Amino acid sequence: MVLAVMLLVVTILCAIAVFRELKSKNLFAVAFAGASTLAFGWFSVMTIYAELFTNH
Repeated sequence: MVLAVMLLVVTILCAIAVFRELKSKNLFAVAFAGASTLAFGWFSVMTIYAELFTNH
């Protein structure tokens, strides 16, 4: 569960980076921060799902 929380924190930081770079109009950084947000968000949601709803 610690991994899921760490991934969720990284996702939140990436989402903050997306908005910060949109404000400065740096589209290259927006693309990478957005891709990172999607990837880390997916991994955090699936890790939480695996921890809660699957049998170990």
